Amino acid sequence: MSLRVPLSRPIVSLLGPAFVASIAYVDPGNVAANVAAGADYGFLLVWVVVAANLMACLVQYLSAKLGIVSGMTLPEAVGARLSKPVRIAYWAQAEIVAMATDLAEIVGGAIALHLLFGLPPLVGGVVTGAVSMALLAVKDREGQRTFEHVVVGLLAVIAAGFLASLLIAPPEAAEVAGGLVPRFQGAGSVLIAAAMLGATVMPHAVYLHSGLAKDRHGPVAPEQWGRLLQATRLDVGFAMVLAGTVNLAMLLVAAQNLRGAGGVNSIEGAHAAIAERVGPFAALCLAIGLLASGLASSSVGAYAGAMIMQGLLRSKVPLLARRLVTLTPALLIIALGADLSQALVLSQVVLSFGIPFALIPLVRLTSDPAIMGEAANAKATRALGWLIAGLITGLNVLLIWLTVKS
Repeated sequence: MSLRVPLSRPIVSLLGPAFVASIAYVDPGNVAANVAAGADYGFLLVWVVVAANLMACLVQYLSAKLGIVSGMTLPEAVGARLSKPVRIAYWAQAEIVAMATDLAEIVGGAIALHLLFGLPPLVGGVVTGAVSMALLAVKDREGQRTFEHVVVGLLAVIAAGFLASLLIAPPEAAEVAGGLVPRFQGAGSVLIAAAMLGATVMPHAVYLHSGLAKDRHGPVAPEQWGRLLQATRLDVGFAMVLAGTVNLAMLLVAAQNLRGAGGVNSIEGAHAAIAERVGPFAALCLAIGLLASGLASSSVGAYAGAMIMQGLLRSKVPLLARRLVTLTPALLIIALGADLSQALVLSQVVLSFGIPFALIPLVRLTSDPAIMGEAANAKATRALGWLIAGLITGLNVLLIWLTVKS
């Protein structure tokens, strides 16, 4: 079925792909990383949330632009320029990142179901995986627009869940403003910052957005690029503002209510502390937001994984088989009784190391006139793209150095 929207319709009808991609920016890994940052360092790392979301705006726009103008997904464009051995190696690192992504999403759903209904973590993980399969079935049967509507609905639940606690007990504006000054406080804060970055500028979201834009709009004539790219800028802007607000709310709630609270070293501990300090309603909202986050992000992550595999391996793997590849490690970690909140944070660190493999090709491809024609990145956009890629890579190198040193 055709997914293209007639360009003569209002520009609002062209919005949607960025909101699906933005689910990756409010997944359970974000919850773990932002709650840990607020509980351990107060408002110190507010600037990381803001900076990461500003970076995400440009990154997601470039990804969507590649799909619209070239008619290729980022994995397809990368795969077309690599020899087979390099292409397979590139896919292998992307697959490790996909497993880390799924770990965060399945574990987050399992924790939420335990908090809400007392389900054992392994059962909760299986339920989360099964629901994500059902959401993907909606996409296959009803098409991308219906899938977008379902995901946007879940995004609204996520936003309501995490903003509720912030509205109940808002922090002082001066404290929030103080957190906008870029700085660290020891190696531990760098580790958390890397986790926050990995949870925000997520590799699979970078890959995915090119496919979402391609599937929704399809290859178009150059004279139509302007309108679609204008709509894409609005789409990305609205989606990233919403995702950034939710991320900031997570950190501010933790900084306001959990700083100095004993035993807050897990999402479960944070839930209990918020129930005690803010009230049971705020804790319930947090758990509901976490559940919606796990369900939505696990389906979007599986969608991205299938697109990455198809683009790099040039073969279409059955959805169930594809889902089991990344779902199995997550369920094994839960079954082995690992510290789930710590696993969430570490999964985001793994994601941060996968970002350069997505960002560097993205900036290079979208700057190439042979691929992008007149829509190739302008000098300022190209410079900013390389700056973002360099900053993220540099933070990862610093993280390695501090970890080895300590």
